[in-house]
Amino acid sequence: MLLLLSPTRFEAAFLKGRKFNFHGRAGLRGEGWVWLESGIGKVNTAATLAAFAQRRKLERVLLFGIAGMYPDAGLQIGDAALAEKEIQADLGLKDGGMKGMGFPTLVLASGPYHNRFPLDRALTAELSQTLNLSSKTFLTRDLVSENPSEARQLSRRWEADLENMEGAAFAQTCLWMGLKGAELRAVSNMAGVRDKAQWRIKQAVESLERHILRIIEP
Repeated sequence: MLLLLSPTRFEAAFLKGRKFNFHGRAGLRGEGWVWLESGIGKVNTAATLAAFAQRRKLERVLLFGIAGMYPDAGLQIGDAALAEKEIQADLGLKDGGMKGMGFPTLVLASGPYHNRFPLDRALTAELSQTLNLSSKTFLTRDLVSENPSEARQLSRRWEADLENMEGAAFAQTCLWMGLKGAELRAVSNMAGVRDKAQWRIKQAVESLERHILRIIEP
């Protein structure tokens, strides 16, 4: 079964299925897939994924939603991209992260992880070929960039392309639980631009719709 997650319902408004409720989260069941509203932010996403996956056999997990774009990402508003890796950018030291503090965030047989978490390579490559999308470095924070200057600084410090509020927690949870996870984001705005009149959320969600439906309706 494929588990689809999006932080909000409006990011998945195009999905049609049988409705259900999971601990207060909205859910839909389709042919071969289940969608859940994960909630906004790292804690909500990690908790929703872990709780749902605990007693279910999930073949693949895909987090999708909108994102802010850093200036040098090489994308346009409305474009979509897959995450090659996710960066947990607000844990540990401002410049050195958890490695600078000398503590790993997650320790597995594959090695210690500090602030960078890879998505499943095989699943990401498969989706990249199916959807003809590039892979980028995503950055996750609880506090989004509040101005273009802050966004540029974060992008350069972490060498990141897109900004969101959930992905690193999703990637870390997938690693910890041994789940094959991938992440798809569509650009709705430039990171650091807080004037929502300049955002193109509808355009970004339409991009998500095109790509997600190609995955669940091949």
